[in-house]
Amino acid sequence: MSTLDFDVVTTGLLFPEGPVALPNGDALVVEIHRKTLTRVTADGTRSVVADLGGGPNGAAIGPDGRVYIANSGGLNRFEVGPYAFAGGTPEDYTTGSLQAVDLETGAVETVYTHCDGSSLRGPNDIVFDAHGGCYITDHGKSNADVADRGRIFHCAADGSSITQVAGDMNAPNGIGLSPDGTRLYVSETYTARVWWWEVVAPGEIVGGRTLAGSGDANFLWGSGDFRYFDSLGVEANGNVCVASLATPGICVISPEGELVEFVEIDTDGDPGITNICWGGEDMRTAYVTASSTGKLLRFEWPRPGLVLNNQTRAAVV
Repeated sequence: MSTLDFDVVTTGLLFPEGPVALPNGDALVVEIHRKTLTRVTADGTRSVVADLGGGPNGAAIGPDGRVYIANSGGLNRFEVGPYAFAGGTPEDYTTGSLQAVDLETGAVETVYTHCDGSSLRGPNDIVFDAHGGCYITDHGKSNADVADRGRIFHCAADGSSITQVAGDMNAPNGIGLSPDGTRLYVSETYTARVWWWEVVAPGEIVGGRTLAGSGDANFLWGSGDFRYFDSLGVEANGNVCVASLATPGICVISPEGELVEFVEIDTDGDPGITNICWGGEDMRTAYVTASSTGKLLRFEWPRPGLVLNNQTRAAVV
């Protein structure tokens, strides 16, 4: 276990998620309970880029420079002591979606709500490949009695095609690609496991190396401690960094399936560490969302993060 110094960039966010580091030093987050895409400058100034509705959860820059949003369709807000959480299915829920936001105008386009006649239930996280398409996790929706099985989709950014590439998962959450694009990683929330597939072509993934793997995936690593997994990011060297709930911090896992380190994060005891991304000239400025206390944190990370596909294409207005 290790600890790193950090700065609190801003507070007062309403369950922030999906951080995106912009080329000019700003960061974007979605706010699930405010239902917005929000810009945060280096000095912590906040401004709403777009009102999204539903429950925006994950974000990534697309090949056209717009920000694509995995929108769950909405999540209930509940509080335990001083901490906020998101979950369940709100009364006004209709469907999940993939949206695209123009950073210059704030215009929002809904790109997908269905695949082959089946609605997107609870899109959670998103990553773009080098070919202009994106993979999204569908965490599903739940209530006190039942919960969906999770799915993974591959989508063309222009709205022309969407395909389910995996299913029968237990609350898939974070998603990322290896530096060479040949592995797709997904974290499952309640099992606290990370799975991977071989990417054999754009939108084509192959697993099956692990008996009874979730979504026919290959097993990478699972936690034996009390924690849940949220979203993930990938370092330039291929390590997978998974945000840890309940035991708050970041699990750093090697491509060989070994725990490299656990970075403990304590900010007012926030149990809701949900995501990580990187920016800066050397890609060692890490942004982490502390969702249950509504903060965006900034670290000098010990290793550079991976430069994501399209990351430098975002407008910096």
